[in-house]
Amino acid sequence: MTDHQKTNIMTLTRYVLEQQRNHPEATGDLTIAINAVQVGCKFVEACVRKARLINLVGLAGNTNVQGEDQKKLDVLSNEMFVNALKVSGKFSFMVSEEVDDIVVVPEELRGKYCITFDPLDGSSNIDAGVNVGTIFGIWRLPSGPKATVDEILVPGSEIIAGGYCMYGSSCNLVLTFGNSCVEGFTLDPALGEFILTHPNIRIPQRGKIYSVNEGNSLYWDDATKAYFESIKFPSPESGLKPYSARYIGSMVADVHRTLLYGGVFAYPSDRKSRSGKLRILYESFPMAFITEQAGGKATTGVQRVLDVVPKHIHDRCPIFLGGADDITDVEKAFASNNNWLNGTQQ
Repeated sequence: MTDHQKTNIMTLTRYVLEQQRNHPEATGDLTIAINAVQVGCKFVEACVRKARLINLVGLAGNTNVQGEDQKKLDVLSNEMFVNALKVSGKFSFMVSEEVDDIVVVPEELRGKYCITFDPLDGSSNIDAGVNVGTIFGIWRLPSGPKATVDEILVPGSEIIAGGYCMYGSSCNLVLTFGNSCVEGFTLDPALGEFILTHPNIRIPQRGKIYSVNEGNSLYWDDATKAYFESIKFPSPESGLKPYSARYIGSMVADVHRTLLYGGVFAYPSDRKSRSGKLRILYESFPMAFITEQAGGKATTGVQRVLDVVPKHIHDRCPIFLGGADDITDVEKAFASNNNWLNGTQQ
């Protein structure tokens, strides 16, 4: 007799539809929007898996607005997402890491949402076969299809959906609509569907791992140095053991591990980059939203990340995210030490 539980598969499409049914007021627009996102993710995953075979590695010969050399896959991934999202008819504006200005959708295809995304985070690692990913956040525009670009520069607390898709040994998509619920899906290549494999992800309140580029430690402020010294060389009275260092250099991969195992992921400000390095709208906000919904916290050191208000679509901010207890320790370190953010560091 067939085991019903093994055939009763929860796909991403089914999950989103069930969420829609739980909200009688829902119009189905967000369901269609998420479907467009997953189409983009499947396309990018297929390209990443065969990048070397079809000559998609290497540089495209351009630089993006960040001044970074664009890889061939950066350009292709961005074009795929822009096209898939545009024809869904649910977005009026898009903000992409790979495009200097806001992408304005033609009037006949405009919807009530704005989406921000990094189509291929960590692409500098692609030639080495290291995990890369896509990060995205979705906002509801108060004025709907008639919205103006001013409605994009809002605090991260107004985000309604956030997620990322990681391309590596498996293809994992993590998604949240809020309500303290974060779900993880894995792409089944045989079915061509994302299957729920990590239901209700909860980040441990305190972990044992820290993830940061210590090559920049020479340029850190006193608060950042003090925090990382405290977890590498904990005092005997704290009862803590030294944390282990794990740093991949791809935000999606490092945050995914932090979500599952706990600890801290950080990209702090430093003497070279006083405002941090990660972009607010399409890196910091979605990842902070996911972390908070999984029971963790995200801070710049002196401010909750989701309370930051960007002034430009490509603005940056420092970030520390992880388990609630770990991030509370970060906040204490910044409250009691000089730092770049409050102007006390010289």
